[in-house]
Amino acid sequence: MPWNKQEYSVSMKNLEPRVRHKAIEIANALLDDGYEEGRSIAIATAKAEEWDENHPTPESSKSGSTERRHSEPVSSSKSHDNIHVVPTDSGWAIKEEGKSTYLSTFDTKAEAVDKAKELSSKQNIRAIIHNQDGQIASSIKP
Repeated sequence: MPWNKQEYSVSMKNLEPRVRHKAIEIANALLDDGYEEGRSIAIATAKAEEWDENHPTPESSKSGSTERRHSEPVSSSKSHDNIHVVPTDSGWAIKEEGKSTYLSTFDTKAEAVDKAKELSSKQNIRAIIHNQDGQIASSIKP
């Protein structure tokens, strides 16, 4: 189902309007590409929030304000944007986005998620949690 500014997924209702509009745009594009509705919403929400962090509003630029709309500091030393908790043949693993090697492996998903939360907070990065089938289940913001 395509969404618009008046009709959108209930999971987007608490997003700021600017972020919600971007999420709707991204989710509709993902639907057009054949993604499942739930997965489209999860990906679109995460990407819209990331977009918002990297694209300050013109008002904040004009006022000379250096305050960020979110309390998350910017780290220029990050080598990656996200980490992922993913299923493996023998359990679960944490890996950096865009990399094929694992940072660490675990017997259970719970252990991997706990470590991902710790890394997310420590490194100020997003942790994306996948289901056993590889689809995105949730996201943890630092």
